[in-house]
Amino acid sequence: MYRIIKRIINWTGDYKGRLYKGFIYSFFNAIFTALPIMAAASTFNLILDVQNGKRTFDVNWIWEIFVFLIIAVLLRFFTAYRKAVLQESIGYEMACKERINIGNILKRVPLGFFENNSSGDLVNAVTTDLSFVELYGMKMIDTVVNGYIIAFTMVFCLCFYSIPLAIISFLGIIFSALTLKALGNKSKKNAPLHLKAQEKMTGATIEYIHGIPIVKAFGKQGAAIKSIREAYKDSKKINIKIEKQYTPYNCIHLFILKAASVLIVILSSYLAMRGDLSISNMIMMTIFSFSIFGSVETVNDATHVLELIDNTMDKIESIKNTKFIDEDSRDVRLKAYDVKFHKVSFGYDEKTIIKNVSFNIPQNTTTAIVGPSGSGKTTIYSLMSKFYNPNSGKILIGGEDISNITCESLLSNISMVFQKVYLFHDTILNNIKFGNPKASYDEVVEAAKKACCHDFIMELPNGYDTVIGEGGSSLSGGQKQRLSIARAILKDAPIVILDEATASVDPENEYYIQQAINALTHGKTIIIIAHRLATIENADQILVLEQGNIVQRGTHKELIKEKGLYRRFIGIREKAESWNI
Repeated sequence: MYRIIKRIINWTGDYKGRLYKGFIYSFFNAIFTALPIMAAASTFNLILDVQNGKRTFDVNWIWEIFVFLIIAVLLRFFTAYRKAVLQESIGYEMACKERINIGNILKRVPLGFFENNSSGDLVNAVTTDLSFVELYGMKMIDTVVNGYIIAFTMVFCLCFYSIPLAIISFLGIIFSALTLKALGNKSKKNAPLHLKAQEKMTGATIEYIHGIPIVKAFGKQGAAIKSIREAYKDSKKINIKIEKQYTPYNCIHLFILKAASVLIVILSSYLAMRGDLSISNMIMMTIFSFSIFGSVETVNDATHVLELIDNTMDKIESIKNTKFIDEDSRDVRLKAYDVKFHKVSFGYDEKTIIKNVSFNIPQNTTTAIVGPSGSGKTTIYSLMSKFYNPNSGKILIGGEDISNITCESLLSNISMVFQKVYLFHDTILNNIKFGNPKASYDEVVEAAKKACCHDFIMELPNGYDTVIGEGGSSLSGGQKQRLSIARAILKDAPIVILDEATASVDPENEYYIQQAINALTHGKTIIIIAHRLATIENADQILVLEQGNIVQRGTHKELIKEKGLYRRFIGIREKAESWNI
């Protein structure tokens, strides 16, 4: 438990100074909490002295005691306020920094990272897990550290009245802490299971929500909901298991503290009967016995929470320690935009996708890459964009090895239009400006006109300020595609990658998209991954891929005359495009 507290303190980073100042205020807060009780005991002692004729009553005592109590209470509230101001917001400030940091990290990891980590796990880490640390991290510091500061300060105050009573209080705190340590060991085993159940529940929920259209289409609600029900049941089981294991240790912890309170009452009464302790001090000790352990009693609730925080921080650390794909790279300003693959090989795990591939794409030319599914077309542009690093070989752009270039500086030179377009739940204006956040409104409109989407944008309820649904769900496929091209036009990068940009649109939209692509690609280095003849027949060169190897290369006119995969491919495509019911 105390190791985790230290870890949370280290996590606060630059805010650590504020945390330590909060501890000092907590110490004084405990003193100002104890002072009214001690003042009440002193007042009672004065009254006894007056009754026994040892002192003469002085009316000024009332005012002095009243002023003392007011000052003590005000100082108690002031120190509590200052402690809260210094410590309470640290969790929120650190969580905000962590989320931004993780966002920056995820931009620089290889795409393989997202294949090995489900979206549910990552969403859970950035939202639920960090929210847990955000909400409970500082509360646990307050409960445990400040709780023990208050308790030991009370024990320190008791030392001025009775060493034996202070020792009993000290032993009560120590034995309860040992019980909590045993509870912590149990929680350490359960915490990973709890977090795993949470991740499974989040992942199953996201999958079910995303898959609802398919579920409805096939009428298979029962089969689809099976995994989500199992995830919820697993979460219920682990939470019940934690509660059952928590209860016995909690009872022992509280029993020890209550037993110590009773011993303080008994011993203070015995000392008063012997004359070693005044009646007023005995009453004060009795009051202390019911409040001295109050701050420690709540520590039991912190034990399991701390173990969950520890596992959560492990998970966040594993994301933060992921190796960047551009770990040893630097920002480079490219002077030319030709692309060269030199003996490049790449595979996922043990599966090889492309083998010893070499080709040149001269600047300001168009290269089409064709081939059957699984031949490695998408892998080539993923390597070119540094989504992955090749297993062997070199990729050069403008004569620069891209392994030495940071992702940010490399991708500033590349625009990409994918077959599957993703648009953000934001205005159309901001979705287009994603290509160039500094662009003016007029520049956005100009890009939209070139992409043939200005007219349909102006027909929307709020024009460019229309908020579109998540993923662009409120727009047609062709409209989304044209918006993505407008985004790429606004970026105005010298290299353009088109991945099946017209593969799944109707003829009318294809006409507009083809016009938009012509506006986008004018005077650029173009790489096209496509199947349609109209898209590739005018390319300066065509690379034909089969099973990760370039088996043919040349222009359309050259390749159509050769026997081989390309001629068969074009024949099949022509039959497919002319097919009708």
